Amino acid sequence: MKIWIDADACPRVIKEMVFRASERLKVPVCLVANNDLSRAHSSLVTSVRVKNGFDVADDYIAEHAQASDLVITADIPLAARIVENGGVALDPRGELYTEENVGERLSMRNLMQELRADGLVQGGPGQFSLTDRQRFASSMDRLLTRMVRENR
Repeated sequence: MKIWIDADACPRVIKEMVFRASERLKVPVCLVANNDLSRAHSSLVTSVRVKNGFDVADDYIAEHAQASDLVITADIPLAARIVENGGVALDPRGELYTEENVGERLSMRNLMQELRADGLVQGGPGQFSLTDRQRFASSMDRLLTRMVRENR
């Protein structure tokens, strides 16, 4: 079991929560990004810097993540690929992507992208809040507890 983080857009506070959980549960973490990442102070945390380019980090994660892994990403197309391959994906706001909801979320994302391109909608998701952090911590803890128990 491993935790993968789509690290380019992942909030620092989320990464720090994952690092603490990694230490507590002895689960390795791999950060994947197309820019330099600061080093975590743990032998359980590694990072992979991929080339710049559209979806290069996402492709790397999708190709390397196993069904027993947890992927932390706000990227809905990546989450859809992970779920389609039997994996587990969680967004930084604590929402679990599932077979039941990922298709709808992908459709909504695509619609909003079209509306933004046509100038009918502006902006993106709201600012990252304390409630988002708490929801993520709770969701991650439940998931990791279950996944560690199933994989040992």
